[in-house]
Amino acid sequence: MTGNSFGKIFKITTFGESHGKAVGVIVDGCPSGILIDSLYIQNFLNERRSYNNPFTTPRREPDLVEILSGIYDNKTLGTPIMLMVHNKVQQEQDYNHLKNVFRPNHADFTWYSKYNHVDYRGGGRSSARETVGRVAGAGVAYKLLELQGIKIDGFLLSIGEETIRAENINILSIANNNLLCPDDNMLAKWQEILEKAVDSGDSLGSIVEIRIRNCPIGLGEPVFDKLNANLAKGLFSIPAVRGVEFGDGFNMATKHGSKVNDSMYIKDNKVHFSSNNSAGILGGISTGEEIIIKIAIKPTSSIRIAQQTVNKNLQEEILEVKGRHDPCIGIRAVSVCKAMCALVIADHLLQANLYKDS
Repeated sequence: MTGNSFGKIFKITTFGESHGKAVGVIVDGCPSGILIDSLYIQNFLNERRSYNNPFTTPRREPDLVEILSGIYDNKTLGTPIMLMVHNKVQQEQDYNHLKNVFRPNHADFTWYSKYNHVDYRGGGRSSARETVGRVAGAGVAYKLLELQGIKIDGFLLSIGEETIRAENINILSIANNNLLCPDDNMLAKWQEILEKAVDSGDSLGSIVEIRIRNCPIGLGEPVFDKLNANLAKGLFSIPAVRGVEFGDGFNMATKHGSKVNDSMYIKDNKVHFSSNNSAGILGGISTGEEIIIKIAIKPTSSIRIAQQTVNKNLQEEILEVKGRHDPCIGIRAVSVCKAMCALVIADHLLQANLYKDS
């Protein structure tokens, strides 16, 4: 099996399965001399973990990161950084009924068809548990971005059919609730529809919005390593992602060029843009404007409602999935989407020689 590594200069390789002994990441290509410790990385894992939230998985892993190499005296050595998180809370018996059956809308069927042997416990490596390694690795990338003044924000734009209007978004609001909701007026409605989904054994899809601020001009390597292309690849590699849109995206296909072109003008001897429909990227290269990305997250595939499926003996059967699952995977997907963006931006900073050791 290949495809476990991501990045060109700042590169990560993740390892581990949902119910294996541990998950983690090896980070290669990080410059030396960067001040960082386990507590800094732990903050991002805590964000993904989302404890004390009735709308996320009841599996309460501590997700404590252990630095095994590459950092000494809280400084990066320039050598590979290995970060490991032990799986502590495992209930393998919850998955015994899935040993020979393919769960609808999961990777079970394709993985078994390709490899003829899979870890059925929680999906093994196809589980979202694998993203722990990405978030841990991104903890190192965030430090590089922090030193350059680059900031990444993320929140939920919609849950189910309930979407926030752009004019109502207040990023400061997301710190005040457990749904990463940027609109105080939408919070009660989101809670209501999530409670209904939990009670009925169903799940809901969502849309994540990511905003990347203070990127320098010049990130992106045409033709096949465009910044938006690599961001899209990183985001599409996340389990449950079904769509990625930059700026005005698909809406631009319905308009005239005169309505969507970002006009330019000079102020204080610098180029400015009158709008940002292209979301801070032109020709695959960053313009210095805010990069805005929307990510469509499918509903959690594991639901308690009975569904028709087939098993490894090519027999049809009815399945009710048991275990511990998120009613809306998008809530925890925000931290993972941010992590993939951080990894891509850090990699492109190094590719473009724009990283400056502060």
